[in-house]
Amino acid sequence: MRFPLFVDAVARRAELPTDDAATISRAVLQTLAERITADESADLAAQLPDDVGGYLVPAGPPATGAAVDFLYRVADRAAVDPALAEVGTRAVLATLRETVTVGEFQDLVAQLPRGFDAMVDPLPRPPYDV
Repeated sequence: MRFPLFVDAVARRAELPTDDAATISRAVLQTLAERITADESADLAAQLPDDVGGYLVPAGPPATGAAVDFLYRVADRAAVDPALAEVGTRAVLATLRETVTVGEFQDLVAQLPRGFDAMVDPLPRPPYDV
């Protein structure tokens, strides 16, 4: 999936114009890179096309803070209000979930701050053997 296709998927999910979806997508990916380890960032980027994964460049050790801090960082970076940042973040996470393997998405979610589970659709559980 190339970045324009990624953005189109985010735009549809968030019901945003393409330009806004692109700005928010970049902001979310860059902010994710600040919140996860360099190894996880590299693993995630490896499953994405270069023009999408290129935004997952870590800038240092993982930042700390709650999900609200993440949303304010996205809002600031994208120059949008926090409510729109949340809608966009949900859409980007849903698009990532469809783009990478289940295991990689689980690894990503495991490194996100508390409160993020409200922005991530529940992961399907494997069927139980009876």
